[in-house]
Amino acid sequence: MTGWTTDRIPDQHGRVAVVTGANSGLGLVTATELARHGARVVLAVRDTAAGAEAARRVGGDVEVRELDLASLASVRAFAAKLATDHPAIDLLVNNAGVVLLGPRRTSADGFELQLATNVLGHFALTGLLLDALTAAGPARVIGLSSITHRGAHLDFDDLMFERNYRAATAYGRSKLATTVFGLELDRRLRAAGSPIVSALAHPGLTRTNLTPRAWEHRGRFGRVIARLGLLATQPVEQGALPQLRAATDPGVRGGQFFGPAGLGETRGRVTEARLSREAADPAVGRRLWAAAEELTGVRYL
Repeated sequence: MTGWTTDRIPDQHGRVAVVTGANSGLGLVTATELARHGARVVLAVRDTAAGAEAARRVGGDVEVRELDLASLASVRAFAAKLATDHPAIDLLVNNAGVVLLGPRRTSADGFELQLATNVLGHFALTGLLLDALTAAGPARVIGLSSITHRGAHLDFDDLMFERNYRAATAYGRSKLATTVFGLELDRRLRAAGSPIVSALAHPGLTRTNLTPRAWEHRGRFGRVIARLGLLATQPVEQGALPQLRAATDPGVRGGQFFGPAGLGETRGRVTEARLSREAADPAVGRRLWAAAEELTGVRYL
């Protein structure tokens, strides 16, 4: 397999990087590579015990901080303390996410849980850290999309999916919204004359713990399905390459989207990925941004 590899990550000494969901999977690999190349890495995790174990595995210059993206109170507390301790943040990797294939669940704020965690928590976090990102100059914000975004459609009349809920559809919608947010963030940063870059990546089909967790509600049958599903996935080290390239490649431009090149963007070397028409629509971006501001109470740009 040829193409972009972690050997091409530039020296990261002197840079502060924040990785949400850094205790496992794609986040752990991303944090490990950033630390290996010299960055000060903040592991933003819901479970600090798991975060401490991850920090031991990552090594280097790391710190663990508690962040529950499904709670706006937690997001605000995390951002306030982090910005005080790190007035300049060079990189924010909005990696954390959930996949729920069981009954509809809600966040601490009453939002559909996948939308709350995958989208609204990161929208609020980015806004609350914008001053620290601006202080770093050419900082980056990386959003984690999915190939499922291409089959999704946002229903602005029922963003919380209270009618006829379908878990897999809700996940796809949350990843479409993540993609729309990353592109609209890029448009607004450019309009403001900001040097901050907003880029996106997706891992294709990658071997993480999200799939087994998604099937937990089905017991033994769910465990069998999860194992079978994992047979079609690529190693997590390969799946993390698109977001690592988006985060570190000096040539990345705002609005770029990276993913695997092979088998319908499910695996393989890193390339520029394909956006759905809805994801790239500026009108959808403006509408989602307004909704996110209203729902989170965080307004910026």
